[in-house]
Amino acid sequence: MSYETQMSEDARRWKYKQLRRPSFFERSSKKAQGKINQLIPEKVHNTITESIKKMVQATLVGSNITTQPKEIENLSFEERENLVKKSIETYKKTAAIEGASTGAGGIFLGLADFPLFLSIKMKFLFEVASIYGYSTREYEERLFLLYVFQLAFSSETYKEETLDKIEHWETEKHEVKDLDWQIFQQEYRDYIDLVKLLQFLPGIGAVVGGVANYHLVQHLGECAMNCYRLRIFSSR
Repeated sequence: MSYETQMSEDARRWKYKQLRRPSFFERSSKKAQGKINQLIPEKVHNTITESIKKMVQATLVGSNITTQPKEIENLSFEERENLVKKSIETYKKTAAIEGASTGAGGIFLGLADFPLFLSIKMKFLFEVASIYGYSTREYEERLFLLYVFQLAFSSETYKEETLDKIEHWETEKHEVKDLDWQIFQQEYRDYIDLVKLLQFLPGIGAVVGGVANYHLVQHLGECAMNCYRLRIFSSR
């Protein structure tokens, strides 16, 4: 079995895993998280919302991130994916250091983690796009990255619709002109609020911040790779 055939099969399995019905534990956790969200100070909610809004807007106009194109023209698909894996490892370490540093500083530095961590994740996605051979100078490619981000940090409510757009992006990109940032930011907030609340706690904030950021980048990286696999193989 060739590498591409194997990855196509892996992406198909990953896709159906995303679409499965959430377990009882996951549904219960979601309800508990809703209650915990009420304990988070309004200042924290406002910071998250504003950070996400600015990130979405800046990404769409392309003024916030620049990524040097990698020399990938003559690389095979497998070689490109090896570069993506190396990028994931690099950004996991960067995000962990950033999370531990801000987590150690209590609530004020903890608040600073939201925009910093968002920028790290978006720069990572821009680099992944470049490795797979897509130009983020194009609006449609920046929009695609936001859908990848949304899929990684969304509930089952929006996964099927978002996955369909991603898999058939070569067609969808001519129809989709914008992103519903309100849904985008609410889904992201719901996904990370519990972890980030723990990051504010004295004594464990640094550990939680470092570990959480490390695993969130790992999760985003896995999602990004499979999204590009689905897109690439569905267009062949």
